[in-house]
Amino acid sequence: MFTKKEINEILDKLEAKYPDAECALVHKDIFQLIVAVALSAQTTDKAVNKITPALFEAYPTPYQLAEAKNEEVEEYIKQIGMYRTKAKNIVGLAKALVKEYNGQVPNNYDDLVKLPGVGRKTANVVLSVGFGEERIAVDTHVFRVANRIGLVNEKDVLKTELKLMEVLPKNRWSKTHHSLIFHGRNVCDARKPKCDLCPIIDYCKYVSGK
Repeated sequence: MFTKKEINEILDKLEAKYPDAECALVHKDIFQLIVAVALSAQTTDKAVNKITPALFEAYPTPYQLAEAKNEEVEEYIKQIGMYRTKAKNIVGLAKALVKEYNGQVPNNYDDLVKLPGVGRKTANVVLSVGFGEERIAVDTHVFRVANRIGLVNEKDVLKTELKLMEVLPKNRWSKTHHSLIFHGRNVCDARKPKCDLCPIIDYCKYVSGK
């Protein structure tokens, strides 16, 4: 495993490489954020950003979305994967927000994960991006990159999240989450990583074979 000094050096280099790394999902408020993140499961942020403008124009608040029929919402999101399940989830999410939280997105983890379509990753993204908490949200990019370069050595998403929380400085959790995502999209590709472009190649366990 890396020393604390090495970890901070890795994070410094990633942040220097991706100074503008932030949530790529376009949203105007926390309600739009939680819906967009829920829609992004097993779908690219780019694909979600194509469908959400019309969706949010039709249903700008939880109150409008809560009154919608699943089939109506499906028409707005049918270009992304699992659109029927996701339509059901975001309508259910809106209904829960209206009924339980006066139309407001709750700002604590336990309440968030009770909402339809909201798992650990979505809850962590909402708390980080929407409420400014330091959180590590582990998506496919974070899972792959963190384990590939050797920040952690875990076999599943939950263990990866918990181990990253253990080894990374807490004040860098959220920024690291975004840096790892950008690195996974731009350089550390799943099939053909562009190692010649990598700012942390000297640390990478994948390259060194250690």
